[in-house]
Amino acid sequence: MSEDRSSFRNILKATSLFGGVQIFQIIISIIRGKVVAVLLGPEGVGIVGILTSTSGIIQRATNFGLSISAVRDLAEANETGSQTRVSLVIRVLKRIIWITGALGALTTLILSPWLSKVAFGNQDYTFAFIWISITLLFDQLASGQVIVLQGLRKLKALAKANIIGSSAGLLVGLPLYYWFGINAIVPNIILGSLSSMIISWFYARKISIKQISISCVKAYLVGKKMLVFGFLLNLTAFMGLATDFILRLFISNQGGIEQVGLFTAGFAILNSYIGMIFSAMSTEYYPRLSGVASDKVKCSITINEQIEISIIIMTPIIIAFMLFIHWGLILLYSQKFVPVESMLRWAAVGILIRTAAWAIGYVFMAKGDSKLFISVSIVANIYTLALNLVSYHYFGLTGLGISYTVTGLLLFLVNFAVSNKYYQFRFQTTLIKIFIYLNILVFLTFYLMTFYNLSYKFLWGIICFLVSSLFALYEMNKRVDLKEAVGRFLKRK
Repeated sequence: MSEDRSSFRNILKATSLFGGVQIFQIIISIIRGKVVAVLLGPEGVGIVGILTSTSGIIQRATNFGLSISAVRDLAEANETGSQTRVSLVIRVLKRIIWITGALGALTTLILSPWLSKVAFGNQDYTFAFIWISITLLFDQLASGQVIVLQGLRKLKALAKANIIGSSAGLLVGLPLYYWFGINAIVPNIILGSLSSMIISWFYARKISIKQISISCVKAYLVGKKMLVFGFLLNLTAFMGLATDFILRLFISNQGGIEQVGLFTAGFAILNSYIGMIFSAMSTEYYPRLSGVASDKVKCSITINEQIEISIIIMTPIIIAFMLFIHWGLILLYSQKFVPVESMLRWAAVGILIRTAAWAIGYVFMAKGDSKLFISVSIVANIYTLALNLVSYHYFGLTGLGISYTVTGLLLFLVNFAVSNKYYQFRFQTTLIKIFIYLNILVFLTFYLMTFYNLSYKFLWGIICFLVSSLFALYEMNKRVDLKEAVGRFLKRK
């Protein structure tokens, strides 16, 4: 029991830590976006967006998905307790990081005239891309340091690096924009990447690495495994980008540009404010699952524990999201964006089922089963695109919310069926009971806010939120002993 509590406590601690980091980074991005919009105007914001997104595509194509594949290898090595094995993976990773970073920089440098032509319709920004090419090396080097911190689960150092890096980028960049305006865009992008690299290096350098000699053959074998799996991960990411692009074109042709804007704004809220919980959890969950991936029993227990904690935390957030999304849209955007309210409520219904699907889906990456991962991803992208197109054609934006929930259910069923067949994954009875109860609360809130027309429906929604919050506290206390945890935290402070 004490071992279970320790496991749950670690999950909750990591989620709280990186949830705070995500919130901080969102606040920083809001401040940066607002100030940049005021200082540079629409033209400057557009230039920043095009330069960063274009170089981002090159970076995604040349980084070989190391942020996932290398984390898995490093976490697996760390779980063995062998310092030699850990040092071997880190030394090979550092070599690959330099090679892939240089590849990204060189690719951007060579293609700079073409990138300027494609992105801006002329070659006026060729020199901008030439200068920015160095950031692909800086960003990849920073990514290598972050991989080491995440793979070895140095979570506090990783959180500090993220917070200080975001703050440094803001503090360095805004004065430059104030003094030099649009001319500061390229220097600001470069300095932002450089500061992130320096800060991540500062925290990663504290990790001691055993000095070992590596033969070229050994380095090739270890590195090949990272690169091949990472490359396949990147392919699935590009599939996701392609299906999203096709959907936006379809919406534009059927409903017009305004509908695309509403869709973009709606899912930006869903991905930014609900998705940050997933991001916070995955930072600790993925290396932890990778460490026990070879043991089917431990792997199954880890997934069950992650789903339990995740859905308990997520349910009050989802219910609050459904209650206040109307005012949230007006606050974050304007009254014109209220039409996506129905889409977001329908989408919110499927978040719990997607949370479970998300936790199970990580097992394919943790085990490095590239064929299975690619197969599941291809199937998921095909039915997701098909259902999105059909749903929008018949039900408009609301149909996309319905499709989000339905595809989440299909993803859950596929992930469970595959992991059950190949890895003998099972749901624990306790998790099944909690999952059913929390989904009832979510569906009840959805029904009240969507179909119930009485004036006091909001009051019933608040009751659902309070019940879910009390239930979350009760279940958390059973797993972590909140009183003891808070007391220990206060004593330490």
